[in-house]
Amino acid sequence: MNYHYMKHKYILLISPLAVLFFSACHQSGAKSTALPPTPVYVAEAKTADAVYYDPYQGSVVALNSVELRSQVAGFITAIYFKEGDVVQKGAPLYEIDRRKYVAAYDQAVANLASAKANLVKDQKDIDRYTMLLKNDAVARQTVDQAQAAYESGKANVQVANAAVLSAKTDLSYATIAAPFTGRIGISQVRLGSEVSIGTTLLNTISSEHPIGVDVVVNEQDISRFYAYQKHATDSTFKLQLSDGTTYNKPGKILTIDRGVNNGTGTITVRVQFSNDDDLLKDGMSCVLMVLNSASGERLQIPYKSVSEQMGEYFVFVSQDTIAIEHKVKLGPRIGNDVVILSGLEQGDKVITDGFQRLRDKGKITLGKPGAAGASGSTGAAK
Repeated sequence: MNYHYMKHKYILLISPLAVLFFSACHQSGAKSTALPPTPVYVAEAKTADAVYYDPYQGSVVALNSVELRSQVAGFITAIYFKEGDVVQKGAPLYEIDRRKYVAAYDQAVANLASAKANLVKDQKDIDRYTMLLKNDAVARQTVDQAQAAYESGKANVQVANAAVLSAKTDLSYATIAAPFTGRIGISQVRLGSEVSIGTTLLNTISSEHPIGVDVVVNEQDISRFYAYQKHATDSTFKLQLSDGTTYNKPGKILTIDRGVNNGTGTITVRVQFSNDDDLLKDGMSCVLMVLNSASGERLQIPYKSVSEQMGEYFVFVSQDTIAIEHKVKLGPRIGNDVVILSGLEQGDKVITDGFQRLRDKGKITLGKPGAAGASGSTGAAK
C-alpha cells in the first residue's frame, strides 16, 4: 500500500513539471521561427508610351554588283582608274593589247571593200550580157552565169560586212568600260598580266546609291512585311551598325523574295536605304530594327523587379504588409523598364529591392532611405 502511494505521489509531482517544460519549449521554438519583416521598396506599375523594335540580323548588299571579266584574250596594257574610286558609267577601266584587234578590223574593212567592188563588177556584167542577149549576141547560159556570180557577190558582201562588225566588236572589247556608275574594288590584275576570255577576274564594281540590306525572316512574319511594303513610315525601319550606332536614314522595303525556302521555312526581304555619305559598304553586318506593331501605350515596370525561375518570370506585389508573388509575361525592354503583357494591373506596387529574400505572402516593411536604387521607386509598402 505504501508502494502505490509513493508511486502516485511522484506521478503527481512530475506531471506539472512536464507541462511547464513543454510550454517553455514551445514558446522558445515559436520565438526562434518567427522571422522579422523584410525591408523593401516598391514602384508602381504604370502605363507609358512603349515604342520598340524587333531585331533581324542582316547584311548590306549592293543593289547592282558585277564582276568584270574580259571578252577577248591578251595582255593588260593600261589601267585607267584608281582602286576604290567611284567610276562613271562608260568610263574606260582596262585596256587589252589592241594591235591584233585593230589589224583584224582593218583587214575586215578591206575585205568588205573588195567584196563590194566585185559586186559592182558582177552587176555590170549582168547589164552587158542582158543587152547582148536581146540582140542574140550571147548565149543564154552566159547570162545565167553572170546572174549567179552577182548573187554570190551579194552574199560575199554580207559575209564581209558581218566580219567587220565582229572585228569592230572585238576591238571595242579590248577596252573594258564601267557598265554603270559605282565603286570599283582592288584590281585582281596588273599591267602586263595575261587575261583569258571569260575566266580571268579583273575586278568588281558595285553600286552604292542607294544600297540594300537583306534579312531572312520566318514565313510566319511574311504578312507583316507585306503590310509594311504597302504602308510604312520613316520610323518603320532602323539600322543598327556593328559598332552599335544607329544609321540616321530611313529605309523602305524594295523587294520580297519570290518564295519560301522549303528547307528552312524562311524568306529573304530586301530593305533599301539611302547611302549618300557612303557609310554603308557591301558585305557589312548589321541589325535591321523593325517597328513592332504592338508599340503604343503599354504597362511597364522596372526590369530589376523581375526574377526568373525555370524559364518563367515572377514579380512580388505589395499588399498591405505582405508580398504576393505574381507570374508575369514579359514584353520587350524599354530602357530600364520592361513591358508587362499579362500578370499585373496598372497601379500594382511591385517590389524592386529586397525581394531576393522573400517568399510568397512573406512579411514586408519599409526599408531604410537610400536602399532603393530604382528611379521608379515610389515609396514603401504599407
